[in-house]
Amino acid sequence: MSVAKTYDVLLELKDAGLLAASAACEVDGAAQILDIGAGAVDADIIVDVSACEVDNGDEYYTIGAQISDSATFASGIYEVCSLKLGDQAVLAGDVDMGAGRYIFPFQNRIANGVKKRYMRLYVTIGGTFGTGINFTAYLAKKN
Repeated sequence: MSVAKTYDVLLELKDAGLLAASAACEVDGAAQILDIGAGAVDADIIVDVSACEVDNGDEYYTIGAQISDSATFASGIYEVCSLKLGDQAVLAGDVDMGAGRYIFPFQNRIANGVKKRYMRLYVTIGGTFGTGINFTAYLAKKN
């Protein structure tokens, strides 16, 4: 059963497209950085994975939510939460984490409640693979 969340194009974090190397996520071919404002944000990140290669037994993909004071992410970057996908052997589990819908909580705060205004997704990829991972992602209001 897929959990329904309201989609807002202004909160899109990544559009469809294959990733085969570590990189910041893009929408329409450009780096996607959201200005989420100066206040506290408690939201969900919705990730819809359509393809996730795990054939070689060593692939891993970490989708990290990063925040910063910099509108260009030139400095002061913090990864505040992440989703780990890939082969079970690398994830220290007994089930591959691949295609499907994933929802993980997001907050734009670091230690002592300090808030950061800008956010993006960054994907770290490793292992032996030929294709990689394909997914879309967006920020959504918590229920």
